[in-house]
Amino acid sequence: MPEVVVVGRQYTTPSQVGLKMVKKTMTGANGNTMFQVISKSWTLRSRRFLVDAVNNHIVSFEKKLTSMHSTRRVYRGDSEDPGDLLFTVTRTSLFQTKIQLDVFLASNTSQVNPDFKVKGARFEQSCTIYAGNSATVIAQMDHKGTVTVYPHVDRAFIFALIVILQEIDEECTPTNQRKVDLNAPDFGSFLNGLMN
Repeated sequence: MPEVVVVGRQYTTPSQVGLKMVKKTMTGANGNTMFQVISKSWTLRSRRFLVDAVNNHIVSFEKKLTSMHSTRRVYRGDSEDPGDLLFTVTRTSLFQTKIQLDVFLASNTSQVNPDFKVKGARFEQSCTIYAGNSATVIAQMDHKGTVTVYPHVDRAFIFALIVILQEIDEECTPTNQRKVDLNAPDFGSFLNGLMN
């Protein structure tokens, strides 16, 4: 498989990597944080920042306000400059039983054929990421949050795609159908409050 470098070559390895996704944080096999998503302030565009373990801004992404397809634009660092656009993610259709995203690199200005495809299972938080419209898998995440990134594939790029998939899935899911995480601290506090 050819090398997949979108964010940076420093985020690739020559071997397959197993990672763990918990909420909006990705950890390595040793449990150390590799990447996480932060918001500096609430804005209409819902701008988010992917940072590394020492809080360096790697990419930023924002929701396009006028899009019916939940479009996200991803930029290098904390830039909003069109020259720093890395890729765009958009939902393939308004009505989906399984969530599917098309990923277009900045150089793909026609946006006819996607450079990558993300296919996810609604409510389960699992997904598979493919090179273009092919059957070539470059990464996948199971319903337990275990992420497998294939050799020579950019981990920061994969993390950004998974976070965007989760956000789009959440905004497209009616509140009464969302999966409840019984281990989430806020849910546990809520239950304790009911029992006391």
